[in-house]
Amino acid sequence: MSDGTPADLFFDAAVGLLQRVRDEEAGAITAAGTLLADTVAAGGRLFAFGAGHSSLAAQDVVYRAGGLALMNLLAVPGVVGVDVTPATLGSALERVDGLASAVLGTSPVRAGDALLIISLSGRNALPVEMAQGARALGVKVIGVTSVAYATDTTSRHASGTFLKDHCDIVLDSKIAVGDAELTLDTIPAPFAPASTVVTTALVQAVMATAAAALADRGIEPPLLRSGNVDGGHEWNGRVMEEYGDRIFYRR
Repeated sequence: MSDGTPADLFFDAAVGLLQRVRDEEAGAITAAGTLLADTVAAGGRLFAFGAGHSSLAAQDVVYRAGGLALMNLLAVPGVVGVDVTPATLGSALERVDGLASAVLGTSPVRAGDALLIISLSGRNALPVEMAQGARALGVKVIGVTSVAYATDTTSRHASGTFLKDHCDIVLDSKIAVGDAELTLDTIPAPFAPASTVVTTALVQAVMATAAAALADRGIEPPLLRSGNVDGGHEWNGRVMEEYGDRIFYRR
């Protein structure tokens, strides 16, 4: 590791990744935002899914001030974050065949909807089968993943495929295999993961693109406002009433 504090070096690494994503994924971001806008305009619903720490970026676009009110979390019990004990259970569930099918089969997801699937490695059974199953239902799938994993690791799904192989649009987070940006001679393992920072920014860029695309068509984007600004609750109440049939997180 070169000169500079670990904090400085981490910020430099994160900024570098954000710049790469901005420049290299611009076309995919536009396509993904347009797909979401198309879905909203056609009366479809929006869903986001992520397992483990990848769920953080999915949760960040659900019921979010400044975000699209129609974005719903497609939750899989036991794999959303690290709120299960032991925490390793979530990682184990990501490798269980058939779990995605059970979740999709009991969810409100239907043809004409759009599903954002976030998985850093994209190699486990759960995100692969979630994408396969959703597309079989007629759902458009946007995958957010690190494409490097498909080159440098092997799939844990029986098909030998990765999340990126089953998406309508793929957004590459550019995160290196192992998700650690820094090394020190005094520390035996790489450290300082940046995937949450980069993936969250990437997904929010898609949301911003979708909102602008709707406005360009003369459709007011169904955005939420902070409940901590005057009039925020009243604003959100109006949006939720208008789009109540496409919002599932309040039921």
